[in-house]
Amino acid sequence: MTILETAKKIIDEGPICDNCMGRQFAKLSTGLTNVERGRAIKLALAMEGDQIFKEKGEDSILKELAPSSVFARKSLGIDGEDEKCWICLGLYDDLNIWAERAIEAIGDAEYSTFLVGTKVSGLLAENEEILWSECGIMHAEQFKTEMNREVGKLIAERTVKDVDFERPEVLFILDIANEKVELQIRSLYIQGRYRKLIRGIPQTRWPCRICGGKGCERCSFTGKQYPESVDELVREEIVKICAADDTTFHGAGREDIDALMLGTGRPFVVEALNPSVRSIDVAELEKRINAFAGGKVEVEDMRIVGKEVIETLKTSRADKVYKLKVTFNEPVPREKLISAINSLAGAEISQRTPQRVSHRRADLVRKRSVHDMQLLELTDEYAIIQVRCEGGLYVKEIMSGDDGRTRPSLTGILGTQAKVTELDVIEVDI
Repeated sequence: MTILETAKKIIDEGPICDNCMGRQFAKLSTGLTNVERGRAIKLALAMEGDQIFKEKGEDSILKELAPSSVFARKSLGIDGEDEKCWICLGLYDDLNIWAERAIEAIGDAEYSTFLVGTKVSGLLAENEEILWSECGIMHAEQFKTEMNREVGKLIAERTVKDVDFERPEVLFILDIANEKVELQIRSLYIQGRYRKLIRGIPQTRWPCRICGGKGCERCSFTGKQYPESVDELVREEIVKICAADDTTFHGAGREDIDALMLGTGRPFVVEALNPSVRSIDVAELEKRINAFAGGKVEVEDMRIVGKEVIETLKTSRADKVYKLKVTFNEPVPREKLISAINSLAGAEISQRTPQRVSHRRADLVRKRSVHDMQLLELTDEYAIIQVRCEGGLYVKEIMSGDDGRTRPSLTGILGTQAKVTELDVIEVDI
């Protein structure tokens, strides 16, 4: 079937605008807009109708082209006014309106790149499917594809922003059925390292175990298991400086609530959600976070990064260095303790998921290595032991043995119970 034969079938279905006519043949040529294609096809049909009229008379037009010639002539303005397109329902006449809606929706938010998407109504989708089925359309471009492109051109012209098909900072979604524009603003990712200088603070927000975050007497109606976290102490100033809705905290592992995070700190990325400000002074942000945290948490080395850094943090198994304060059920001679420590240095540890985290971790047996272990101090009350080990190893259980779930352990080797009373993370090697 030729292009004009297909076009006649299309027009026989009802009035059609230049955009929608051109879209049905969009994949057959380059260098033309759909409007230009559609108008050229209609002009060819009108000219064919005029030729038949001059050569054979009006009756022949009605037999050979009706109603194709009539619709083609009307849409070109040759015979009377245009009729509304039954496929797009006249939406291509409203491109400027949609562009203005998008610009109004983003307001004063800072962005440099964008992309347009369209949420097509059920009626529009059905109209397009009917046309393709009835007319055997094989080379069409979807309505939403052209809508995205044409509205995108208008937004770019009026805002002097760039279209980005890969990672736009703003996605405008044209909701046709509800006649509104929805926004998806790409998060801003800020990487840094934090030190936790007091005990009793979790890394991230914990909802109350009783009410699940709704608020109850147990949590003083805060909805929180703990009053504050590293996450919240860092979050406050980021929300302010980025004019963001909220943040999500991504850490390279985590330390226990009762542990300190010292040394060079733990790497983290904070994701600022729906930020209205993207150009931020990270040095100033560091100062503001550290002042707000009041000596409980310190951050440093902050910088803007891409989303892919989160995956690196989550999947890397960084070596860690711990300093442990360990007590024993009975006195342990120095020589015996040093011998036990030396036997653990370089050992592979077989570790079943510890009892203390079994409610939130899969019950597995993991193999992890202890790279080095040293006795730093020994008194009558406790020992200070430093451990360098592979990431993912539960270091408290290397001391306690966890009722035999961790083997070998200091408890197992000494024959007396060892317990970690204080734990400091000294280094996270990423």
